Amino acid sequence: MKRLFLSISIILFISCKTSQIVLKPVIVNYNNKNIAYEGRIGSNNKKKASEIYWSGSSIKINFKGSSAKITLEDQNGNNYFNIFIDGVFSKNLKLEKGLNTYVLAKELSNQNHSIEITKRNEWTFGKTLFYNFEIYGKILNKDPEKSIFIEFYGDSITAGHGNEDYSGDDKPEGNVTNNYNTYAALTARNIDAEYSCIARGGIGIMVSWFNMIMPEMYDRLDPNNPSSKWNFNQKEPDIVVINLLQNDSWIVNYPKHKEFIRRFGKTKPNEGKIKSDYANFIKTIRGKYKNADIVCVLGNMDITNEKSPWPNYVKEAVKSLNDNKIYTCFVPDKNSPGHPKVEDHKVIANKLTKLIQKEILTQ
Repeated sequence: MKRLFLSISIILFISCKTSQIVLKPVIVNYNNKNIAYEGRIGSNNKKKASEIYWSGSSIKINFKGSSAKITLEDQNGNNYFNIFIDGVFSKNLKLEKGLNTYVLAKELSNQNHSIEITKRNEWTFGKTLFYNFEIYGKILNKDPEKSIFIEFYGDSITAGHGNEDYSGDDKPEGNVTNNYNTYAALTARNIDAEYSCIARGGIGIMVSWFNMIMPEMYDRLDPNNPSSKWNFNQKEPDIVVINLLQNDSWIVNYPKHKEFIRRFGKTKPNEGKIKSDYANFIKTIRGKYKNADIVCVLGNMDITNEKSPWPNYVKEAVKSLNDNKIYTCFVPDKNSPGHPKVEDHKVIANKLTKLIQKEILTQ
């Protein structure tokens, strides 16, 4: 009897001690080899962090365990990120200004999991520094590298301006703008491709609503810094998609706008200049990516309405380049107010995906 009592006492003592043990998290720093990034990502060696700027940029980690946190530092407190657990959307995370640690997942089953965050809104809302994950469990190897890499250059359509705003306000903020649900990100997932998105609302090739055009932005790592240049030799995309000119098509008809005057003076650009400037930008991209297939997209706002001359400008510009690895893809005007919504993006993605699958991936 005494022996039984002693055994029970020992078991209870051990149980109490065990219940007091608190598992320490594994700190997975920004430069860990098992963190997977997509998009143009900067590295801040001074702060020991990655810098996130562009719409659609993502960070992913695989682990076996029960919970995960992330430490981020946001410039202005205006950025939003999607959180995905095991590939399923979990929540929309609005960042606070400054350095903060956020809970991404908790009380998960003690099995293999993945956590991914993707930036919803444009770079104009400020940059975000990523320091580390805190994982309560074991770090697993990252996913194998995808066999296709696709890069997009575009304006507010490609960025996803207001694509989840059904209030009629058509706002650019990250609570109603979600790059993950743009035609660009949808197309990348349709073909299981690594994804990079270089976009800004209001930008054009010849003229923008502000003092920056795509030929001045396309080669930046940090879009806020003209001296911050992207290394195009780092990785060449298999496919480049360019969806621009929507803003040009409007501003060329506003001769009193300061950006019209800055770029054109008093003279509206003629067809020759439009085609020449467009062709020159395509040649610039070709100069960076010798082997990539390039798809020139228009749509699905009013640049592709039935009376628009702009699709023909693009056709002729592309023809003049005599490059059999350049394609065109025009999506009809959605014929509704404001920017494309998610369902409109799906229309573009379906057409673009079909073209890529038929003309490029079957080669």
